[in-house]
Amino acid sequence: MVAMTVGEALVRLLEKRGVEVVFGIPGVHTAELYRGLAASSIRHVTPRHEQGAGFMADGYARVTGRPGVAFVITGPGLLNTVTAMAQARADSIPMLVISGVNHRATLGQNMGCLHELPDQRALIASFALHSERLEEAGLLPDVLDRAFAVLGSGRPGPVHIEIPLDVMVEPVLSQSEPAAPLPLAATGAAALEQAVALMKTARTPVVLAGGGAVFADEALSALATKLDAPVITTVNGRGLAAATGLAVPASPSLPAVREALAASDLVIAVGTEFGQTDYDMYVDGGFPVLPALIRIDRSQSQLACGPKPSVALEGDAADLLAQLAARFTPEQTGAGRARAESLRRAARQAVPAALDGEVSLLSALGDVAARARFVGDSTQLVYAGNLFFDAAAPRRWFNAATGFGALGYGPAAAIGAALGEPETPVIALVGDGGLQFSLAELGTAVDEKVDVVFLVHNNFGYREIETYMREAGIAPVGVMPTPPDMEHVARAYGLGFARVSTADALIKAVGERIGRGVHLVEYQTG
Repeated sequence: MVAMTVGEALVRLLEKRGVEVVFGIPGVHTAELYRGLAASSIRHVTPRHEQGAGFMADGYARVTGRPGVAFVITGPGLLNTVTAMAQARADSIPMLVISGVNHRATLGQNMGCLHELPDQRALIASFALHSERLEEAGLLPDVLDRAFAVLGSGRPGPVHIEIPLDVMVEPVLSQSEPAAPLPLAATGAAALEQAVALMKTARTPVVLAGGGAVFADEALSALATKLDAPVITTVNGRGLAAATGLAVPASPSLPAVREALAASDLVIAVGTEFGQTDYDMYVDGGFPVLPALIRIDRSQSQLACGPKPSVALEGDAADLLAQLAARFTPEQTGAGRARAESLRRAARQAVPAALDGEVSLLSALGDVAARARFVGDSTQLVYAGNLFFDAAAPRRWFNAATGFGALGYGPAAAIGAALGEPETPVIALVGDGGLQFSLAELGTAVDEKVDVVFLVHNNFGYREIETYMREAGIAPVGVMPTPPDMEHVARAYGLGFARVSTADALIKAVGERIGRGVHLVEYQTG
């Protein structure tokens, strides 16, 4: 067997683990990682900023369910990726970031080396699920096995591996096959039977479905149908149970949804953390005390947070939902769909008047672009949709306006999503302020020839923050940065362009462009 360098062996081992795309910007501290990349089956995508690499990896992971992978240089490259890693941590998105680091003999010595940090791994370890340094070449397979074991067990999130420059060029004499994935915890039959007993006595059950259920739609829909229970979906759970007639695509922060939860006699919560930005968006403390509660989650630590469940089921959501459905013999009254429809109407009516027009606009966009995926930033249209938006299928609506809330997420994540599932066109919802955080990634979209319409809601500033400041009696300073001329930006990057100022014109412009390559549609309302 011909010896490979660590850089070459790393690429080969990633291929064996099913990695198809890597996002990264090469530099002298990662060049050796690229030695084997050109001859591999892995597609390399070059963002314009390492933060974009992380956000693209996030969007790719949300769509495919596989870890998004990024190669970044030591020091500034890794630090530029930190924001994206923190967003992934907040939203339970599997992400593997592989960085360089300086020669082993220099680490911690403050020798003024290029891109030097006092202790890079300690910094990342403060929030990554796992961070490890490859200390010698022969340990590469073991280090990767540990990284992928963390990515595949418990609550997903970012994992980091750093490789010193002198280790990258060392020979790897053997490459073992990847270790088999570790099985998730298996809930015992007793807990399942306790859950089924609660289900049998429930007359007004409700299902709460979050991002942890998006790859379990078939099993979730089957159980909800047997239970005849409305399915309330959080932001990251939108599109679940869409084909059942039971879905309620509305925020649990809305009064009508809270009232329905309080009035139910059983709540089954699947893959949801009961976080503030979903369940107490307005920070009023009004989320109700739940009745009997069954929680399903792959993470033991998550089951210990938030409302205390009557029954906690740890493991894979699809497997546990299927087991519950198999054990449950329904005595349906047929009232579930009527309850769901009534709650949908009440939730839609509960949307604040200031966002009512945006909710209607999003509904119309969903009709005209029925196959599209909506990937959002922190912007008015996204805030409205997070309150109420009826996505056509799971993973067709996600954004960074909840949880960590990183501005500038939308454009890059939309590119990652389009690469993860090329047959599904993407609408990136972003404001003029958020776009300027990641403006250059428009060039990446053109390079990669993705089907993305960048819908830029241009109100000439940070209007949401301006409104908040005025209502709080604060003089609105710093909230009106001048946006660039969007038409000139589109021309500079080679995008198709349209500028509109009415909802009807926007719907028409998006409908004409969706699925036809990269476009920028500017919606001026300021």
